[in-house]
This record gives sequence, C-alpha cells and structure tokens, in this order.
Amino acid sequence: MNPFDTSPSTDEQATLLREIGPLPLSGQAWPDWVRILAWIILAIIGVQITLSAIRMPPEQVNSVVAAIVILCFLGLVLVSWHMQKSITTIDEAGLHQTWITRREVAWQDIHFAKFVPLLFSKRLVVFTQRGRPVVFQGGTKELQIAFAKISLLYRRQR
Repeated sequence: MNPFDTSPSTDEQATLLREIGPLPLSGQAWPDWVRILAWIILAIIGVQITLSAIRMPPEQVNSVVAAIVILCFLGLVLVSWHMQKSITTIDEAGLHQTWITRREVAWQDIHFAKFVPLLFSKRLVVFTQRGRPVVFQGGTKELQIAFAKISLLYRRQR
C-alpha cells in the first residue's frame, strides 16, 4: 500500500454509498426558485430589449450593436434552458451532470472534494487526480446532503 495514497479505502467508499442512500440518486441541478428566477429575469430583459427597439428610430439603430445584443440574449436563453434541464446523478460509478457539456467523474478519479453552499447554488467542487476541478450543482436537499457526505470523506483523506 502506498503511504502517500490519500484516497479512501474500498470499505470507506462503500460505506459512503450506503449512507447516501439508494442509488442512483438523481435530482435537478438547480433549485426550482433559481430556475424560475432565471426565466423571470430573462423575460424582463427581453421586454426591455423589445421596448427599446420599438422606441428607437430606425436610423439610430446600429446593426452591429443590435446583432450583439440579440446574440447575448440568445446566449442567456441557452444557459437558462440548460439550467432548466440539468440533472445531477450520483451512482456506483461516480458523479454525473447534464449541462451544456456533460460532466462526469468516476469515484477512483476523485482526489479531493469540497462542498460549497452558495446562496443560488449548492455545489460540490471535485478535484480529479489530474488536478482539474469539476463543479456539480445540487438543487435538491438529497443531493446537497450527499455532497456534504462526499466532501467529508474526501476532505479528511488529505
């Protein structure tokens, strides 16, 4: 056994998975109120863009600026859509989250994990063996509790 290996033992990992509960554990990546708030803010921005376009005389409209504003608005729509559809899953293989790109980390690749309970999002920041952080969002109480347990196991191993 390598004395510098800080990963949890197979027994500790099995205990963690039992504590988390029946697997797979899946839930919304973002809380309902955050997803609803994102759409409300997006609607307000859309109304403001539309009202500004209606009020402004056509000769004052800069087509480049208008195109940039529309592209930025469409980017916000894309992010809001992915927030709406994003699902985080914890299973025997590891952690997974659907997003603009899929996020996945296998249990054996986790080097360190930290639970970060922010106002709008409860996150688990996972550092892989390669040192690359992967952020998972937890929008349900069950996922947040699981994130805290994962963080405790992988933090004390350091």
